[in-house]
Amino acid sequence: MKALLRSPRAAIVAPLAAGALSVAGFAPLAAFPLPFLTLAGLLLLWRRAATPREAFRIGFAFGAGLFGAGVSWVYVSLHDFGSMPAPLAGVGAFAFCAILALYPAAAGWGLARLQLGPLAAALLAFPALWTLFEWLRGWVFTGVPWLAVGYSQVDSPLAGFAPIGGVYGVSFAVALCAGLLCIVISGSGKARTAAGLALVLAFGLGQLLKQITWTSPLGAPFQVALLQGNIPQELKFRADRYAATLATYKRLIEASRAQLIVLPETAIPRFLDAVDPLYLRDIARVAAERRADVIIGVPIRDPDGRYFNSLISVGASPTQRYDKSHRVPFGEFVPWGLSWMVKTLAVPLSDFSSGPENPKPLALGGQLVAPNICWEDAFGEEVIRQLPQATLLVNVSNVAWFGDSLAPAQHLQISRMRALETGRTMLRATNTGVTAIIDPRGNVVASLPQFTEDVLRGEVQGYGGASPYVRSGNYPIVLCCLGLVAALAFRRLRIVGRAGESR
Repeated sequence: MKALLRSPRAAIVAPLAAGALSVAGFAPLAAFPLPFLTLAGLLLLWRRAATPREAFRIGFAFGAGLFGAGVSWVYVSLHDFGSMPAPLAGVGAFAFCAILALYPAAAGWGLARLQLGPLAAALLAFPALWTLFEWLRGWVFTGVPWLAVGYSQVDSPLAGFAPIGGVYGVSFAVALCAGLLCIVISGSGKARTAAGLALVLAFGLGQLLKQITWTSPLGAPFQVALLQGNIPQELKFRADRYAATLATYKRLIEASRAQLIVLPETAIPRFLDAVDPLYLRDIARVAAERRADVIIGVPIRDPDGRYFNSLISVGASPTQRYDKSHRVPFGEFVPWGLSWMVKTLAVPLSDFSSGPENPKPLALGGQLVAPNICWEDAFGEEVIRQLPQATLLVNVSNVAWFGDSLAPAQHLQISRMRALETGRTMLRATNTGVTAIIDPRGNVVASLPQFTEDVLRGEVQGYGGASPYVRSGNYPIVLCCLGLVAALAFRRLRIVGRAGESR
């Protein structure tokens, strides 16, 4: 049996299977203990790797399983809704997952290069390297932070670390606990007992931190209405469906009695200057009569020919605007040198311009609203740019691009983490789901079923104050990881130097 586990085939199949199994730790299954087990298994495999190259292969296999199973919806987006030919969409999805798999591969290579003992590897190097490369994945080339392991813990005791260190702080805690589990499994005597106690302490501390209220209510509760138009993606931008789309949202707005009404991303699938002014005027009139404000997703173009994925507000408050700044590669902008690939995609409005990096909150419904569009809420360090001034978070999305896949549930989980980090209510208005109201502790208070047309109504509260994460962002956890890796690398260099001198 041992020989089988140490065979070259097992060295690839085992981490591949562990990576794929990790996906069940994220939404929609959300079996949060699984990532501890799979990361512990990955660390055990890395410790048995004979060379840094073998550790790299093991990490790549784990990443291939994680992203191959976890972001399989990329194929749905490219082929089913982007009209890319199936073979090319398959190649594109494979390449995307392979690039993401390079990050855990690099973490394994770095761990092997440090050549540490089992305790130092499990308690210092593994959590630091894993977290550092997760952060790099969420930053390099505009970043893909999807499936950062911290997201899997929104319902676990370790979620208590989110308001302090953000999602990457939670990732560090998960990797540290996985290292402790490795010591419990493979350690001896006192080390095993100490690791077990440390595991209990880590979860207990996380649970205690969950009891802390980092923000406080500000102002009176107010009524909101989140509109889910359920416009099929394949019909959304068809000219013959335009009038029906506008009629749907107007009807839903008129049926909504709330101080703040939120429509999804690109709810109006036409440039703002091409929309009948009477349509917007009627909506503004209805809202003003009810002392309400309406947030509408609509693309906007300027006289220079640039266009933006935007939100505008109409109603009781002065009209305001928000332009998306963190664009989706291929979906909203074309990376340099890859315009040939976009020619195979039927993606309307695929070359948006970026909005300002430091937008101001919108003063609406008696609140200061921090809006973000689609996957912008996957970047916690960008969401907090509007805090602590903002009292409410609003995300508008069109996740119809990914059909009935894992993406909508995973995106909801990401939004829950943003609420946890900031201590703010998060409102999510989506085209086809999941439309939801999330409280400052990351709990889904109310939601709509996917692929239904409806209005989600609720009473929410604005919040003031700042969690440690709002004040410091990702800097503390990233600097901590860099410091640990640098110290361990320096130690390794000294050991090598002394060995050279003794010769």
